[in-house]
Amino acid sequence: MTQPSPREASYSDLEDLPPEVVGQIVDGVLYTNPRPASPHALASSVLGADLGGPFHRGRGGPGGWILLFEPELHFGRNVLVPDLAGWRRERMPEMPRAPFFELAPDWVCEILSPSTAGLDRVKKLSLYLREGVAYLWFVDPEGRTLEVLRRDGERYVVAQTFAGDDPIRAEPFDAIELELGALWRG
Repeated sequence: MTQPSPREASYSDLEDLPPEVVGQIVDGVLYTNPRPASPHALASSVLGADLGGPFHRGRGGPGGWILLFEPELHFGRNVLVPDLAGWRRERMPEMPRAPFFELAPDWVCEILSPSTAGLDRVKKLSLYLREGVAYLWFVDPEGRTLEVLRRDGERYVVAQTFAGDDPIRAEPFDAIELELGALWRG
């Protein structure tokens, strides 16, 4: 379960965490949770593999993206670790050699789990909006849904919602068809 710390967190608090714990600082609060369970890990792995070829490498798709698993994002005093994130190459032409990123991604995907859904859907969503992330996906392996949010000025709007096992085309990666059911099946 995600647990906030009782005092203002610092980056050294993140550095002190054991490797099996994921830590994030949101509005000065340290949130920790264990490494993801298998449904979460499966959805993240399959989605990253399906998007990586066509968008990161340009194989069978348009290319033009840098896609990463669990990048560390620094937004002021906030340190976020989304499950997946992507930058359009016109905004980040080359991968910087750095331990974290200050440039907000163009797309973020959060794989929801019971222990992280509240943090992802409320606190982190507002930070992604403030930093200008254009697309935010919420993948729920238990509910077998994908929700696509698109930034519209100072708010996110639900652009698309998918459920089940059907093939889909989801913004901003709608140039290819994704097999939604592959995110739930091992």
